[in-house]
Amino acid sequence: MKALVTGGTGFIGSNIAIELINQGSEVIITGNDTEQKIPNFKGKLLQPSFVGIDWDAIGKIDVLFHEAAINDTQFMDKSEMFRANVKSSKKLFEYVIKQGCKHIVFATSTATYGNQPAPYIEGKTKQIPINPYSESKIKMEKIALKLAKEYPDVKIVGLRYCNVYGPRENHKGKRSTMIYQLAQQMLNGNPKIFKHGEQKRDYIYVKDVVKANLLAAKSEKSCILNCGSGKATTFNNIIKELNKVMGLNKQPEYIENPCGENYQSYTECDMTLAKELIGFIPEYTFEKGLQDYYNSGFLIKK
Repeated sequence: MKALVTGGTGFIGSNIAIELINQGSEVIITGNDTEQKIPNFKGKLLQPSFVGIDWDAIGKIDVLFHEAAINDTQFMDKSEMFRANVKSSKKLFEYVIKQGCKHIVFATSTATYGNQPAPYIEGKTKQIPINPYSESKIKMEKIALKLAKEYPDVKIVGLRYCNVYGPRENHKGKRSTMIYQLAQQMLNGNPKIFKHGEQKRDYIYVKDVVKANLLAAKSEKSCILNCGSGKATTFNNIIKELNKVMGLNKQPEYIENPCGENYQSYTECDMTLAKELIGFIPEYTFEKGLQDYYNSGFLIKK
């Protein structure tokens, strides 16, 4: 199989690329040298990202895994957000389809649900965006499904990622998960979280996300699916479990939440449809994923 992974030096993209290489696929990635290095990578790296690249350098591929995007929910330049996340993505999809690609898997987000009550159910929970990022993802979902109707022999699957954590997120800084950020805080003192730490997040381990992408690449139907663990955990529990795996006994310090109504206090995915359409069942509980993350050596800065 010949695959193109955009954002292949990023967090999720690099994990997908590594698994594809391990399975013997020919892999082309887009990205840059400031993010993640892929061990012994002998494929083609196209820079900068997928904007302005040499399209002929891609050629015909079997599957596109589209992970590249502006994913900062605090980035408020809507014009630039839509240029990167919508216009460039549409151009990419159209190009690979015309070159004969029959399978496209792309990253979207549960941020599209906004502050709607969880658990989120595809087609039932309304999508009410609260920032340009979530607006851009909703727009791209609509474009993808429209393309799928225009090209019925092409299967396009969008995965609405919940909070993905795991190895190779360490370059993301303030965009890394609170799991990673809290771990760094706990090395030097008590972790700070919003009062009173009972906010819930559906955290899905990156190895499960890779699994979902590979299953989606074999889908017989174009669709948009949730991609979460299906079970939310509180910030208090995150600190509790981090103490266990790191051998610490740090206590949370509670601070005021400055985000107001633009803060999702409870995220959780209903994973029924993903199981039904692509056979995806998350393997990692939060505890199992966190232990594997710690064992990887990526959770603690070297």
